Amino acid sequence: MTRFTTSDGLGLYFEDTGSGQPLLCLAGLTRNCRDFDLLAPHLTGLRMIALDYRGRGKSDHAADFNSYNVMREALDVVELLDHLGLARVTILGTSRGGLIAMALAASHPDRVGGVILNDVGPVISADGIARIIDYVGRTPVSTTYDAAAALQAVLGPQFPGVALDIWRWQAQAMYEQTGTGLTLRYDLRLRDALLAQAEAGPPPDLWPLFDALRPLPTGVLRGANSDILAAETLTDMQARHPGLIAVTVPDRGHVPFLNEPQSLDLIHRILKDTA
Repeated sequence: MTRFTTSDGLGLYFEDTGSGQPLLCLAGLTRNCRDFDLLAPHLTGLRMIALDYRGRGKSDHAADFNSYNVMREALDVVELLDHLGLARVTILGTSRGGLIAMALAASHPDRVGGVILNDVGPVISADGIARIIDYVGRTPVSTTYDAAAALQAVLGPQFPGVALDIWRWQAQAMYEQTGTGLTLRYDLRLRDALLAQAEAGPPPDLWPLFDALRPLPTGVLRGANSDILAAETLTDMQARHPGLIAVTVPDRGHVPFLNEPQSLDLIHRILKDTA
């Protein structure tokens, strides 16, 4: 198991495969390295690095759930890059990972060579926030990976035509099978962290973080049915970053799986620009 230790003593799990141009893959809020399994077969000739954030996947849980925040997680990424001896990387950030990528572009611009945002921007839709608050920290009702059918029932309207075997892969990535049923692959106190941050006041203005991407090759994927990244926000992002490459992925909500032809084309374009 590949791990490193953060400056505050947590052991974080990461995967490091291939060689060549480094692509750092940062997962969604409650997710882990498995977020990129469907993408990996399409990326050859580069070094693909994926991280389980603190409290997620195979990484240690933090004693203080308040450390489950974007800025601390961004620092963890910097410490991972230092551990690997990487001066600069291209970042593919899914949802939460995209927020971390923007934070790094603002705080450590020398470490970021380019960014791909997967269905996230500087404004998160209120409906999407409400949905996230509703599901985070809640264990699944299903006791086996038949939970795939439940995922399909809930998310199917945003992802029409996605086969049940893909939802089964998603269930296996999100849940761990135990003798008594399914458990979440993250610290349940992540919900406490989100609620504490919500109670602390209105969310910060993230546009300055996005503006830090202007000098960088930047791409944005938006699921056509997303409840996180609104079409209007994407239009505003394009106005503020004239070089932005933006693609809307049909029949996808939050988030695209990254193996769609539109997603792959954009990812390869940004990788070419940052090679």
